[in-house]
Amino acid sequence: MATFLYRLGHTAFRRRWSVLLVWAAVLVAVGAGAAVAPAAKDDGSFMPGIEAQKAFDLMEERFSGAHSDGANARIVFVAPDGQKITAADNRAVIDDLVDGVRSGAQVDRVVSPFQAKTVSTDASTAYATVSYKVAAGDLTDTTKKALESAIDVAQKQGMTVEVGGTALATQPAAGGMAEGMGIVLAAVVLLITFGSLAAAGLPLLTAIIGVGISMASILALGSTFGLSMTTGTLATMLGLAVGIDYALFVVSRYREERAKGHVPQEAAGLAAGTAGSAVVFAGLTVIIALAGLTVVGVPMLSKMGLAAAGAVVVAVLIALTLVPALLGFWPNAVLARRARKNGKRTSSGEQHGGIPQNNGGTRWARFVLRRPVPVLLAGVAGLGALALPVTDLQMGMPGEESKPTSTTERRAYDALADGFGAGFNGPLTIVVDAKGAADPQSAVETVVKEIGATDGVVSVSPAQFNAAGDTAMFSAVPATGPNDEATKALIHTIRAERSATESSTGTTFEVTGSTAMNIDVAQALQNALVPYLTVIVGLAFVLLLVVFRSVLVPVKAALGFLLSVLAALGSVVAVFQWGWGAELLGVEQAGPIMSLMPIFLVGIVFGLAMDYEVFLVARMREAYVHGDRPAQAVVTGFRHSARVVVAAALIMIAVFASFVASAEPMIKTIGFGLAIAVLFDAFVVRMALVPAVLALLGDRAWWLPRRLDRALPNVDVEGEALQSPPSTGVRHDKEMVRM
Repeated sequence: MATFLYRLGHTAFRRRWSVLLVWAAVLVAVGAGAAVAPAAKDDGSFMPGIEAQKAFDLMEERFSGAHSDGANARIVFVAPDGQKITAADNRAVIDDLVDGVRSGAQVDRVVSPFQAKTVSTDASTAYATVSYKVAAGDLTDTTKKALESAIDVAQKQGMTVEVGGTALATQPAAGGMAEGMGIVLAAVVLLITFGSLAAAGLPLLTAIIGVGISMASILALGSTFGLSMTTGTLATMLGLAVGIDYALFVVSRYREERAKGHVPQEAAGLAAGTAGSAVVFAGLTVIIALAGLTVVGVPMLSKMGLAAAGAVVVAVLIALTLVPALLGFWPNAVLARRARKNGKRTSSGEQHGGIPQNNGGTRWARFVLRRPVPVLLAGVAGLGALALPVTDLQMGMPGEESKPTSTTERRAYDALADGFGAGFNGPLTIVVDAKGAADPQSAVETVVKEIGATDGVVSVSPAQFNAAGDTAMFSAVPATGPNDEATKALIHTIRAERSATESSTGTTFEVTGSTAMNIDVAQALQNALVPYLTVIVGLAFVLLLVVFRSVLVPVKAALGFLLSVLAALGSVVAVFQWGWGAELLGVEQAGPIMSLMPIFLVGIVFGLAMDYEVFLVARMREAYVHGDRPAQAVVTGFRHSARVVVAAALIMIAVFASFVASAEPMIKTIGFGLAIAVLFDAFVVRMALVPAVLALLGDRAWWLPRRLDRALPNVDVEGEALQSPPSTGVRHDKEMVRM
């Protein structure tokens, strides 16, 4: 591995124009593909196999002609204080608005509140529903402006009008302020770390190129594989973070090799062969974790994972080829100012390739080695305390109730809850298959009556039959809100008691709707968590076993990951569910954690945790293989890697934390969870617990059974073969030295 990557970096440096042109051609090609590709279409299947999805699919099959994937709007009217919606003046305002919206070209159907009898008992609130023929993303500006104009007219006449649904909802998109903030913060960290504008700018440049290629590829393939902009958000987030980090490690090793006296091309080859090896294996762990999301069974999650894995592949390839090529154009520009002035000479008191013997990493490592037990106990106790809120984890799917009160969607949600009750925003949809009933009409009426009599159901709507008359659906409104535990219990009760009703009527029925879908998804994801962990931890264990040729190091890495991810999840629960400090992050409404979040966080953080494990422990392993005693190997590893690992972690935190500024609750939660997880894993687990454990284990840390040692392939991640660099067919002549 090290020899191959050495030659790759060596060649990329020498053939820099060819490498640059190849990457430029790739960027132009995928960019052109993205420009002409049609927009992606949602397949409408969130999680096949769960009851709520089966009921939805049955609805799609039996009720032909319904535009279930079309945009919708729920226009909520609130009468002025002391007045009723049914008053003549107010009724006229609503009728005018409904008539104005109905004339839109993309409108499928508009139902007035007086036609559908959707007026609250006290007549203070009412709502009209608008169904469109196309999805929200396909609505034209003319259609949206027609709806907004009709609402403005009604509001000017004294009526309070708010809009929920998808028609006017802001669509989440990658790009913009969040990424810009992350890049600025990353630039500051890089500048402080390297003390060189060129060295700081090169990782940023290559990371941006990688993200551009990844996002353009997602857009180009979007219509083929159903990759939406939401799918690309994770690819952007991870592609930017790992792209900067991987380039950072290669550039840092290049500077180190130059300080040892190697000519530029040789230094680029050695950097690719050593740091590049760590990049490959670190990238593989991230890819395993992301690709492993496909075992969960959620199409959207699988697409996000695979798209992000593709972005990581691009980041690895760029770090191994484009970074050495750009170093070939500016071989001395990335060096520190003093190194550029003094050439090969190093400052007094510096050894080991210009790395100070007593830098911050060395002092910290020696501190931990003197006190391994207190450091270990303090780290485990601290992370354990932060993990405690996980025991109260409640999962759901944030909806309009989680949006800021400044949005019309949130105000519409609150108005409906005030006018019709808390459960109105989360009605249950019951789909009845009456094909086996002797009298479908009577059988469905019995089902409606039985569900309406269930404790916790406040009302049921009349059943609607399909054209064939063999399938019906109706709504049941719970007494409690969508995210209330009582609503979850109600759904379980209806499902548990339905067998008797089905037997007596000859029908079958299933419960769906957004509330039931969220509950089913949360349960399915909880069931999938253990198999998912087994897959990614098992594969990563084998990978780390090959890299470090040790049994205990991979075990330690996995246990440390569990600590950091549980502490991160606990912090997410404390902020987003309990509301501790939520206002500081712009979270106006605390509530259940997005059901995708735990498994999502586990997968991504696992990959990133193994990144830091590989980057930090690989230098320790390298020192140990080259003759250092166990304790000295830890110190050597920290001397060479601590500063760069800290910088890499700070960059990750900066990139992820910048997404907390997003108005989209899903993106905000993910950004916070990833940032806090990297903070815990990099600075507590890898920088404190890892050296403490290695100090206690001593030589046993690197133990490997002889049979296993002979069976495992030797990938030479330490660069042992590069002690006598392989021939590349390139002369190190005077011209090369002058570079």
